[in-house]
Amino acid sequence: MAINLTKGQRIDLTKKDSSGGSSALTKFCVGVNWGALEVEKKKFFGGTKKVKKAVDLDLSCMMVFKDKERFDHIYSPEYNPQALAKIGLPPGKLYSRDGALQHSGDDRTGDLDGDDGLDNEIISVDLTKVNPEIEQIFFFLNNATNEDFYQIPFAKIRMYEGTPTKVDNIYATFDVVSDAQYSGRKSMIMGKLYRKDGEWKFNAIGDATTDQVFAQTMSTIIREYA
Repeated sequence: MAINLTKGQRIDLTKKDSSGGSSALTKFCVGVNWGALEVEKKKFFGGTKKVKKAVDLDLSCMMVFKDKERFDHIYSPEYNPQALAKIGLPPGKLYSRDGALQHSGDDRTGDLDGDDGLDNEIISVDLTKVNPEIEQIFFFLNNATNEDFYQIPFAKIRMYEGTPTKVDNIYATFDVVSDAQYSGRKSMIMGKLYRKDGEWKFNAIGDATTDQVFAQTMSTIIREYA
């Protein structure tokens, strides 16, 4: 049975087998599923009608080294590289340098016809490949459109065994927009993987921030969470 995470909850990455034993969860996906908005639009000859409005959330990842001065990243390659260079950030990419994490690609709409049960953006994780100098892996979400998180009908993160196209076993789920704290916010630090006593654990952070763009969220992570 999947763990229903709450804000601030920490869990060990262990799974039970059919014989009652346990083993470490090392290969899994972190996915986010969200819904498009339903808004009123004026008709040409008067009156209104309900239409779907796309919501462009961006799932990103920041891997922090032991010295907290170096990091690797996964964020959209569609961000303007010239603008990133001006603030000292490298171009976006969909995979980590060590090959341990890989992003499925940008989704710019969300679910237009209600919750389809599938994740819109996914980061595949193989903890056995993570650079041993990396101690924390943060997952964060930014809204590239104008709405805040509280307006979005649903947005959920889940960890599961499988692939971006096939869910084998859901390990944990976390509803990330069910609280009024997300009103007026467009940036969210969802959670982090971290090493402790030689083992990987997960912390469901769930904190909304005042950041307007993902680069600011990365600075917030280093300054307040790493």
